[in-house]
Amino acid sequence: MKQKPIQHHIDGLAALLLFGVFAACVLAVLLTGADAYRRLTARDQAAFDRRTGVQYITTKVRQADAGYGGIVVENIEGVQTLILDAQAEYITYIYQYDGWLWELYTWCGEPMVPGDGRQLVESEGFALSLEEQLLTVEITAPGGVKDTLLLNLRSGEGIDA
Repeated sequence: MKQKPIQHHIDGLAALLLFGVFAACVLAVLLTGADAYRRLTARDQAAFDRRTGVQYITTKVRQADAGYGGIVVENIEGVQTLILDAQAEYITYIYQYDGWLWELYTWCGEPMVPGDGRQLVESEGFALSLEEQLLTVEITAPGGVKDTLLLNLRSGEGIDA
């Protein structure tokens, strides 16, 4: 009687084990990359949201800075408000209310009511000061990060009055 040689499945088992280790490494790299991507995206979105508020106010102030008295800081109904085009027929109010930075564009005869207008960006705080020609705006983003904006108002420089 002939004996069959004993077959060892070690070669197949080694290949299967090597494939399993390779698959586990690929999965670990993918999960690490996905987590890094998620963190970077969240960080970039937070930075974008912070910058958007400051850049928006900068643009609005520069547009309204055409004549003396066009930009005013007032306390309206307990809300510190930046008033743009204060001497025009239609004016813009920018203020912080209920955790958001708001903008209200309205006829100058209408009173400003907090909550009217549209929400711009989330904000925990909004501080304004206007001394001579220097407008200081401080926006506190969610998480407590503060951005300070200093604008030297032109208020009619170079405009024939």
